[in-house]
Amino acid sequence: FFDVGIAEAHGVTFAAGLAKSGFRPIVAIYSSFLQRAYDQIIEDVALQNLPVVFAIDRAGAVGADGETHHGIFDLSYLIPIPNMTILTPKDGYELAAMLRYAITLDGPVAIRYPRGGCAYHPLAKDIYDGRNKRSKTGRDVDIWACGRMVSIAEKVIEKLSDRGIAAGLVEVGTVKPLDLNEYREDDNRLLVTLEDNLIAGGFGETFAAQTGAKKVLMIGWPDKFIEHGDCDTLYKEYGLDADSIVERICERFERKA
Repeated sequence: FFDVGIAEAHGVTFAAGLAKSGFRPIVAIYSSFLQRAYDQIIEDVALQNLPVVFAIDRAGAVGADGETHHGIFDLSYLIPIPNMTILTPKDGYELAAMLRYAITLDGPVAIRYPRGGCAYHPLAKDIYDGRNKRSKTGRDVDIWACGRMVSIAEKVIEKLSDRGIAAGLVEVGTVKPLDLNEYREDDNRLLVTLEDNLIAGGFGETFAAQTGAKKVLMIGWPDKFIEHGDCDTLYKEYGLDADSIVERICERFERKA
């Protein structure tokens, strides 16, 4: 273990040197602080396609740490970087599996995960294979949820069912390269993307661009700095909680009718 303090840019370049020397370094930095090393990620790691794993803590809204600590930009600033693989675990089991998967890859990998505790068992042997997986099917709506948003999507599906709307769910663990094995080109359902990141430049826009889908409802953070506050309050205020998402989906169906 090497603690470089608050010298994030140095830490990333240091890791690039270790990777060039045959190591598989893991760089653990908060999402908001990794922004300080953006040039080093591009020039020192990604350009050389080095096997550096970025363990990005505090991804998404972080609550009481305030507006300087919200990690809502990392998908937007990492997706455009060539050679980068981006993973978003839904829970502790998947985080561990993704870490084992990441260190087998030959290029840079970013694993973004939220602040807080999570369920995890040390004997869990879940294996991640890089594929996004479908956990539910539905005739009316298909929800593609990234990481922690999977648990919110599950609540959304239950509430939609009470209103007679059947929704499917794809758990998006790999944002880049985007695995579309569960997408159908002839799909006429409403497609909903959920991410704990800015909509601008994030997963939803990437999904819409790569699929060419026309009926996509993108749900994420707006183009602004998010203020201090606990996560539940902020989710509700900005429409990322289950009830708000249900209402937005139902509005689409009412307009269609």
